[in-house]
Amino acid sequence: MKRTTLGVTTALLSTAALAAMGTLGASAAPQPRDLTQPDALHAAAEQAGTISTALGLSGGERLVPRDVVRDADGTAHLRFDRTLNGLKVIGGDLVVAQKAGQVTSVTKASGATLAGLDTTAPAVSAAGGELVVFALDHAPVLAWETVQHSVKDDQTPSELHTVTDARTGETLLTYDDVHHVEGTGQSTYTGTVSLNTTQSGSTFQLKDPARGNQAVNNLNNGSGTGTLFTDADNKWGNGTYTDKATAGVDAAFGAAKTWDYYKFVHGRNGIKNNGQGALSKVHYGTNYSNAFWSDSCFCMTYGDGAQNRNPLTSIDVAAHEMSHGVTSATAGLVYSGESGGLNEATSDIFGSTTEFYAANTTDAGDYLIGEKINIRGDGKPLRYMDKPSKDGKSLDYWSSTAGNVDVHYSSGIANHFFYLLSEGSGAKTINGVAYDSPTADNQPVTGIGRDKAEKIWYRALTTKFTSSTKYAAARTGTLAAAADLYGASSAEYAAVNRAWAAVNVK
Repeated sequence: MKRTTLGVTTALLSTAALAAMGTLGASAAPQPRDLTQPDALHAAAEQAGTISTALGLSGGERLVPRDVVRDADGTAHLRFDRTLNGLKVIGGDLVVAQKAGQVTSVTKASGATLAGLDTTAPAVSAAGGELVVFALDHAPVLAWETVQHSVKDDQTPSELHTVTDARTGETLLTYDDVHHVEGTGQSTYTGTVSLNTTQSGSTFQLKDPARGNQAVNNLNNGSGTGTLFTDADNKWGNGTYTDKATAGVDAAFGAAKTWDYYKFVHGRNGIKNNGQGALSKVHYGTNYSNAFWSDSCFCMTYGDGAQNRNPLTSIDVAAHEMSHGVTSATAGLVYSGESGGLNEATSDIFGSTTEFYAANTTDAGDYLIGEKINIRGDGKPLRYMDKPSKDGKSLDYWSSTAGNVDVHYSSGIANHFFYLLSEGSGAKTINGVAYDSPTADNQPVTGIGRDKAEKIWYRALTTKFTSSTKYAAARTGTLAAAADLYGASSAEYAAVNRAWAAVNVK
């Protein structure tokens, strides 16, 4: 027996199967909250075989742990990727929730059965391709995944993934795994700030020992890895583009605030929840008006903007890009269609909430994305969460064609939902910024506050969403998250339901 949850198929296991998964001795109990993430992943790996058996997976299938989230009540959410006969399964991810030694739910990105699928490689292979199983919104097939590394005309690196049917050659999926802010313009800074640095002999390094040794490198308007910023007196930059360390200050500050936001608001220890700091690289390219996150280097890269005078290093841009890394380490929302829009929206949401958390007087928190960087050269924000269509392209409301829109614009639906859930509809002023948020049904929405809204979205991302989640499934997932946190009969649960209806997701 199966049911559809989060837009994915969730297997309802028999009582005997649940019992088999839950009765695993000491190793099956929810992990203590003081376990490190590597220890938690190791414990999940030890259970993978038993869980595979209870789920009825075929002998060639293996579960590989990717993330573990532990609740205060002892519930552990074990997120697994799947392989078949050693091949990666795209759309094979699943989340197992355990409490008091018992499995309470299993959510799969795909409910398709992989048993019997022929994984013998065809005679003709894709050049440089990896043989995989593709099961994302598709009957499972053998496929080739190729990754083409290149540089676009605007200097943005590209890691273009293409998945093609190994038997027919049909293109099944394409997406770029370098996530970036789009547009052109200038940036500004966060004023005078305090930074954690590392002393090495008689010099100081722009490396933060309190936050996983996350560092800032200078690309000097080139590419590659660059060189670590160093300084003799531990006083960095001069507040203008004439000193290249100024961009390093903003990058370090943005990375530090992003780290602190996830740690102190959500209990997450770094982007991968493993205590490892990410590398930030500034002064990429020439007149490059963009910024991007790359999983492959676990790094954040910033261009200098028009005329190389204003690096794109604002707090919300930094948090937006690094939040792509958090999404990759958790839900793994595929960067295409509606799931891609949710991926982008997640970064906008946490870019905004990190900016509020930072409480910087020069760049106060708001529900505008990229309002400081003047990326289009017209002084306007890149995106508006209260009414996304104000940018001329983003969607305010869901429709059946939302999955056909560029992910930077279909993200508007979730951005609008989050604003409404946090602040409600209608005209209001927050931190000096005027907002006036409409609704699809012209009915009012009462917000529950940003503090609650951000916790609901984070819980849904880390314990409910999978790689294939779409908007209808995001509604189900956030409702489940609200029920977990506040109860299914709570005002918060009702507000989530109402906010989704207000953006036409029902």
